[in-house]
Parts: sequence; structure tokens; C-alpha cells
Amino acid sequence: MTETKQMSEKNQEQDGAVIIFSGGQDSTTCLFWAEKIYGKKNIIPVSFFYGQKHEKELEAAEKIARENGFSHTNLSLDFLKSISACALTEDEIEIDKEIPEGEDYPNTFVPGRNLFFLSIAGVIARNNGFHNVVTGVSESDFSGYPDCREEFIRSAEKTISLAMDYEIKIHTPLMNKTKAETWKMAEDLGIFDLIEKETVTCYNGIVGRGCGECPACGLRQKGLEEYQRGKY
Repeated sequence: MTETKQMSEKNQEQDGAVIIFSGGQDSTTCLFWAEKIYGKKNIIPVSFFYGQKHEKELEAAEKIARENGFSHTNLSLDFLKSISACALTEDEIEIDKEIPEGEDYPNTFVPGRNLFFLSIAGVIARNNGFHNVVTGVSESDFSGYPDCREEFIRSAEKTISLAMDYEIKIHTPLMNKTKAETWKMAEDLGIFDLIEKETVTCYNGIVGRGCGECPACGLRQKGLEEYQRGKY
């Protein structure tokens, strides 16, 4: 990487960021976290359609962005469905009710999804003169996806920067937070009600508290109950 294209972390935090924004609890929390750092005009929320069975999360993302004054971009990566068939993209595959133990991944894992998301977000950041990408992945309370790990994020950060000869910093505000701590973060940001009522975390595309049966709803509800016990 050339010396002229390197930036200090302090300067990075003063430019802008691209937010990978699904309309779910985690990415919405990260969107408002980023707003506090970079300002509304210096962030670009980007949502992706990758062939998922429902579009409720994209509708939620669009609604949240519009009602809160964010400039929002939707991009299609629907080719992922043809190369990464899973329970989120195929009607014939029933979503696992429980997170598998051992070395097996949940059948909601979409191979390559975060790799594509981060790479494209990095390109958008570069084209806008930004050096920051924000994603809501976590390896504390998560569904066992390998592309949510800190090791992967740091590797992707280096690869994307090298590929463009342009420094990109990938921020993961939730990486070491439990779901209960993520709920607290939402409260601290003043968006608790928005997260509770308007986001879509549910694998079945139900807004707010969701279906209550899929693993994503289970993690979300468990974290909320833990947070409320600690708070009250």
C-alpha cells in the first residue's frame, strides 16, 4: 500500500463510512452507532438482495432509512441463490429449529455472503472517498456462521485494502457483545423502540418480535429478556 493512501485511525473516523444494512436488529443498531461518529451526511447504508425468500427485511431497511433521513442504496446479488442454496433462499429447505452443535453449520448459512457484502461495501467506500465499512457481525451471540468471526473480518479487511491499494477499516461494534448488550446499546443510542418494533431479524420475515420459533428470534428474545432482567 502506498504511503500517500494510508490514513491514521483518527483521520479515518473523520471521513465517512458504508454501512452493511439489512434492516435487522444488529445492522440497524450499527447504522445509528455510525451516525454518531460520522454524521448522517457521511454514511451510506447499503442493503443487498441475495435471493432470500422474503423481502420484508429490505422493506424494513428502506422504511427505517427513509423515515430517519438516510440516503439508502439497494443492490442485487441474486446470483448467490444459484451458487449457495440454503434455507434462506430455497422454499424446499426447512429452517433448522435449533443451532447445530459441533462442526456443522446452520442451514441458514449462506456461503460467501459476508465476503461479497464487505468487498462491495469497500468499493463503494473507495468511490466516495471513505475509508470505513461497518457491519453488525458478532461472535458472542450468533448462529455459528464462520464469516462472523473476528479472524475472517481482519483477513477481509487486509485483502480488500490490498486489492484496491486503498486502506479500508472494517468496524464491528457488536463483535464482542451479547444480544443483551446489543439491546443496551440500542437504548443508549435512543433507538430501543425502533429496534423492537420496526426491525426484521426473523428468518421468516416477521417484523418486530418475529415468529418466536426460528433461531434468530430465539437469540433476539433471549437477549431482550436478559437485558430487561439486568435493567429492571
